[in-house]
Amino acid sequence: MTAAAPTPPPAETPPPELSPDCLSDALCKNVYELTGSTWFAEGSYWILLKPLRIVLIILLAAAARFLLQRAIRRLVRSTTDASVPTLLKPLRERIPTAATDPGEFVPERRRQRAEAIGSVLSSLVTAFVFGIALLMILREFSFDLAPLLASAGIVGVALGFGAQSLVKDLIAGLFMLLEDQYGVGDTVDVGEATGVVESVGLRVTTVRDARGVLWYIRNGEIIRVGNKSQGWALVVVDLPIGFASTEEATAVLRTAAASVALDPDLAPQIVEPPEVLGVEQVTIDGAVIRTVVKTSADGQFAVGRELRRRLAESLENSGITAKIAAARFYPGIPTAGPTATV
Repeated sequence: MTAAAPTPPPAETPPPELSPDCLSDALCKNVYELTGSTWFAEGSYWILLKPLRIVLIILLAAAARFLLQRAIRRLVRSTTDASVPTLLKPLRERIPTAATDPGEFVPERRRQRAEAIGSVLSSLVTAFVFGIALLMILREFSFDLAPLLASAGIVGVALGFGAQSLVKDLIAGLFMLLEDQYGVGDTVDVGEATGVVESVGLRVTTVRDARGVLWYIRNGEIIRVGNKSQGWALVVVDLPIGFASTEEATAVLRTAAASVALDPDLAPQIVEPPEVLGVEQVTIDGAVIRTVVKTSADGQFAVGRELRRRLAESLENSGITAKIAAARFYPGIPTAGPTATV
């Protein structure tokens, strides 16, 4: 008599309470096998997977923001070194013929400008990275992003039309910083306001004029800027000599101008020695002789005042001033003297 063959064990059948979707999902089945909880296995997608994805998106966004801002900080710090990144170089430094001496650009001014640009770039990076992260998180919650993006576009267009002047000011301020058109402490001419720049922002620049008035100027309204504090300056002095000898007056003025270049207090501010060009124009009162001197931007006012003083004194000491005064008396007009009595 032969022994009966052993019957195989019955195959494990999944519990009937699990839904078909859960049975086809490996995560749901594994969670059920580990916990034995039907509701936890059914909700594992929302309880475990979705939060993990959201946390991963946030961590990646924070890491990307950290790396980008670190790169921006390194870019800003490098501006104090000899090798400055091209992005943060003023346009006049990118052009080889614009400046002969790289040391004429103040490191502190460059540092302030770089920090302002770095702050703008950091804000843009934060908004861009976390904006993308927010859209990805909304997609994880099954939001339809198409209407949201369309609405955002419509709102952006409406804000763009409503705040055109603000956008114009911000863009103009950003390009002003990138091009280093002026900075704090510069003497500028922006049209109606001429004075010293006290603060520079993305939207507004403040200028203090010679009378002490503080002007708030929107960057978008600045059409042209005359900066008197960049590079070098040319001091021009025109002096009338009447109908005196031009050769004699030119020799006197050259001697006085040369003494200004030899002044130890003013010599460091003089780039090129003063030069008497000669007769610039002839008026009804006589000839006018022009004298010029090339100075540093900061020293133009001190050198100009001293040059005018010495040139005027030289004409006075040489007697040319007296000739000018005598030539102004018309013939036939009696001079002051004792009054005749009848």
